Amino acid sequence: MLKYLNLTLLVLFPIAWFAPLMRAGLLPLFGLSEISVITGLQSLWDSDVFLALLVTFFALFAPYVKTIGLALIHFGLLRRKTLPVLQILGKLAMADIFLIALYITLSKGIGVGRIETAWGLYLFTACILASIAIGHFTEKPRGIVDGKETIPRN
Repeated sequence: MLKYLNLTLLVLFPIAWFAPLMRAGLLPLFGLSEISVITGLQSLWDSDVFLALLVTFFALFAPYVKTIGLALIHFGLLRRKTLPVLQILGKLAMADIFLIALYITLSKGIGVGRIETAWGLYLFTACILASIAIGHFTEKPRGIVDGKETIPRN
């Protein structure tokens, strides 16, 4: 069951990247009415390449590499010893959600314009949280009899 839930994330993550995270009435950096991960990255590449690289890693590569890594573990093509590294990738992706939420909060606080969260923010957050949960349940041994695992970990 975990492997199929994880495989759905391979489809849902790209949808979340293009889905609107927020709607902004007036933002000097973006100048758009709807902002998604992809449109935000496009604007960042024009203004700050280093920040664009960081956000690209956090928002795109970290969650997707983790999802692919978990899929490889579920299908027995990657060793379970890589789980701690994959969990770190999931936490880095969660940091991106925090940064987006912080950005929305700061923008609302200084009265830059009207900002509303959109469905893409919730989808992206749900994908990250599902990935973290799948990674957590993948860590747990599946069956222990007399102190020994009944299913090998690879």
